[in-house]
Amino acid sequence: MEQMIFTSFQLATVLRNRRKLLGITQKTAAEKVGLLPKTVSLLENDPEGCTIESLMKYFSALDLDLALKPKNKETDSTHEW
Repeated sequence: MEQMIFTSFQLATVLRNRRKLLGITQKTAAEKVGLLPKTVSLLENDPEGCTIESLMKYFSALDLDLALKPKNKETDSTHEW
């Protein structure tokens, strides 16, 4: 699954959908990587309020990697960030 994310709302949606696809609860995901369930809830609802460390731990719980790539200035439009 590759997903381009341009807003914090999109990130929250992708994280929530991935967890549900894996069939695990927020509590189970949190326990896998030493997060509190309330942190997982925040990541899935308002990720702007979380630390990068929490986000990276949650990626691990969901078996996700983070990849960065340069923008294609010819095809990318202006996004929230």
